[in-house]
Amino acid sequence: PNRTRNIYDPKSKEPFKLSRSKIENFMACKKCFYLDRRLGIGEPPGFPFNLNSAVDHLLKKEFDIHRAEQTEHPLMKAYGLKAVPFSHDMMNEWRENFKGVQYHYKPTNFIITGAVDDLWQDKNGEIIVVDYKATSKTSQVNLDAEWQNGYKRQMEIYQWLLRHNGLKVSNTGYFVYCNGKTDREAFDGKLEFDIDLLPYTGDDSWVEGTLKDIKKCLGGKMPDPD
Repeated sequence: PNRTRNIYDPKSKEPFKLSRSKIENFMACKKCFYLDRRLGIGEPPGFPFNLNSAVDHLLKKEFDIHRAEQTEHPLMKAYGLKAVPFSHDMMNEWRENFKGVQYHYKPTNFIITGAVDDLWQDKNGEIIVVDYKATSKTSQVNLDAEWQNGYKRQMEIYQWLLRHNGLKVSNTGYFVYCNGKTDREAFDGKLEFDIDLLPYTGDDSWVEGTLKDIKKCLGGKMPDPD
């Protein structure tokens, strides 16, 4: 049976909740997005990446120690970044799935949501959006692959959301990229990582136009296959 919740009704006056990941689905395939949010036929779920989730959890715990003390993390020092983890009453909610940072964008009557991995604050008081990524590859990590454009849009939506929540947000965000090492002599029950800090200069100017395109899509006929 089709899903009956979280379906867009063009006649409804109620705000419609739209997550950052659903916006990315729209960018990937408008027909799939329409089937999901308008007709309740969702895409098959992806596999859970439990090791990635474990890395996320441990990074959050580690940065939270420095958040409580308002001190620089060694990774920040290593890259010469003058910042500390951002301390805010809403931090736990902003990082929680299905809650996250929220903003009611009235021109479309959408409530946009997105759960951040972390936020830092630089010496000028600007908020830095931080996203954790985990992989295991022999080459140096970078942001050059076409599929990583989704990572960049993810960061830009977070920047847009935080700006609309009244925060002064830096255009530069960072990916904390953890790369599992496979060149060790033995496993010994431990997986070790190289950790890189990759800067990315975001541009959220596309977000509002895309939200208006989504509004048109959901209020119209089913799009052609991509």
